[in-house]
Amino acid sequence: MLLSMTGFGEAHHHDERFAVGVEIRTVNNRHLKLHARISDRYSSLEPDLEQLVRESVHRGTVQLSLRVERPRRAEDYKLNLVALTSYRDQLRELQDGEANLAALLSLPGVVEERKTSADDPHEDWPLLAQVVGEALTRLQAARAEEGRAMAAELLALGQGISNHLDRIAARGPEVVAAYADRLLERVQTLVRDQGIAVEPKDLIREVALYADRADIAEEIVRLRAHLSQYTEVIHEPGSAGRKLEFVVQEMGRETNTIGSKGSDIEISRAVVEIKGLLEKVRELILNVE
Repeated sequence: MLLSMTGFGEAHHHDERFAVGVEIRTVNNRHLKLHARISDRYSSLEPDLEQLVRESVHRGTVQLSLRVERPRRAEDYKLNLVALTSYRDQLRELQDGEANLAALLSLPGVVEERKTSADDPHEDWPLLAQVVGEALTRLQAARAEEGRAMAAELLALGQGISNHLDRIAARGPEVVAAYADRLLERVQTLVRDQGIAVEPKDLIREVALYADRADIAEEIVRLRAHLSQYTEVIHEPGSAGRKLEFVVQEMGRETNTIGSKGSDIEISRAVVEIKGLLEKVRELILNVE
């Protein structure tokens, strides 16, 4: 099953401890690259996130956003009475009267945030991994849906290439026969006009040499084999974008050889059509994982 390298998935979780939001977007890339935006408190979890992503995504640029928000509670804060008293006493020495309490509370170190379990992000990792996993599942579903559409189009393009190859295969023997007819006509003209004698064996040898130079049967067989492999790869259980790239590269090589050896206008036209279809295939598989 082909997988597209572009897709989107998201998942959310809310409970009394915190709210978690995960968004994952993927775009095409020859290799796997992860760009993660993570709430500061949980930034140390990036290696765990990358490992989890690699289990589902093998190629492409992954943009992952992990937002974790905890509701503020009264027990999360305490006053540092030592710092508060120190600020108050120093201000008393500088001015008469009591210092403003609101101003004192805004000074650095007066209000401290208590350490909580969230200060060790790995304690929250099992739940976060579950939410990320849900987003990855939705991402995979979106990529698979687009992959099915791409597979259908790739198969249609492959059928088009096969049809043009059938034209080339049918035309090959006709090209040799047409060359033999043209050669015989020239020889007959020379005999009639110049009185030159031509041995039949020389004529046969010349036709045989031409047939050998213009023989594209081997290239046609190889291109058919590559087409068969192309179809098999598209139907394989796992996505195989790189394998498709290699197969299409070989298809292009055989097509070029056919074009250079098949000195015939009809074959040349069919080769041009195949090259156009192969270009469309290449554009599509750039987005296949």
